[in-house]
Amino acid sequence: MNNYHSDLTRDTLAVVFLFALIAASLFILWPFLGAVVWAIMIVIPTWSILLLLQHFLWGKRWMAVTMMTLILLAVFLVPFSVGIAALVENFGQIAAWATSLSHFTLPPSPDWLGNIPVVGPRLSSSWRQFAELNREEMATRLSPYVGGVVRWTAGQIGSFGLFLTQILLTVIVASVLYANGESAASMALRFGSRLAGERGQEAMRLAAQAIRGIALGVVLTALINAALSGLGLLAVGMPFVLVLTAMIFISSILQIGVGPIMICAVAWLYWTGSSTSATVLLVWTVLVSPVDNILRPILIRTGADIPLLLIFAGVIGGLISFGVVGIFVGPVVLAVAYTLFTAWIDESVAVGHVEEHTGTESSKQ
Repeated sequence: MNNYHSDLTRDTLAVVFLFALIAASLFILWPFLGAVVWAIMIVIPTWSILLLLQHFLWGKRWMAVTMMTLILLAVFLVPFSVGIAALVENFGQIAAWATSLSHFTLPPSPDWLGNIPVVGPRLSSSWRQFAELNREEMATRLSPYVGGVVRWTAGQIGSFGLFLTQILLTVIVASVLYANGESAASMALRFGSRLAGERGQEAMRLAAQAIRGIALGVVLTALINAALSGLGLLAVGMPFVLVLTAMIFISSILQIGVGPIMICAVAWLYWTGSSTSATVLLVWTVLVSPVDNILRPILIRTGADIPLLLIFAGVIGGLISFGVVGIFVGPVVLAVAYTLFTAWIDESVAVGHVEEHTGTESSKQ
């Protein structure tokens, strides 16, 4: 009995110490956790590119890792540096434009607005009420929003330094993973095997496939959308092309698409009298908008066969729960859970069929 109590006390203390050690380690590594997750999401989809570079660079891993690191720095730092420079350079113009909204005079509502079913009369009435306001009343109504726009822009410029630091950490961690990818993959498989045997290893493989599918389907599609939309905006001479392109990329990541931002750009061009440019951009928007709906399913299924509704729920739910990194974490978690769940159901059905077949054979004998 004394030995039993001694073993129970020792095991309890060992478990408590182990959890305390894990909690302390997570607390210490918490500032780097986001960079580690981002690096994993980058390395897994681009691992084949690393191996291809290594093949062409005489089998030298360090040369391939150096090339991939330089590519990542170019991909991440160059656009954001240009974007920051554009925001800083045009901050005065943005503030002046936002302030000028307080002197804005709303024209009479167009005739077609009131003809919209259900909501048309209400929109036309609201438009009429705002159009009847004088400049002082309009300034009073718009001043809180104008101040919010200016403060938000200034805050984003101030937080870019922290964001660039996070990017640098991500690139450093990705370089380490590129150099030791096989060891990291082997450790992940051993960890899965330790947790749940062969099923745990399968879960790790499914996670890797889901990450590859999400990266190809969500991120690559968003990049293509942003590039095509940016070319259209640049061709018609739209101001703040880099800022709008970045917004389109984020909108595509969030599964909203290019439509809202491009339609606003078209409306602004019509508003300023550039009818030809607005019509050209409108046609380009109609051509570009369906690209993600066609391309995304194809790219996602190259990595993992995941329902698009599950991807959408994972992106939105992950963003709400975990922030920006949840865009990748959410779909990956749901994809692994969905795949394991369907595998468990199929396995149960297969076992049932085997037992039924065995029982039938026994009855015949």
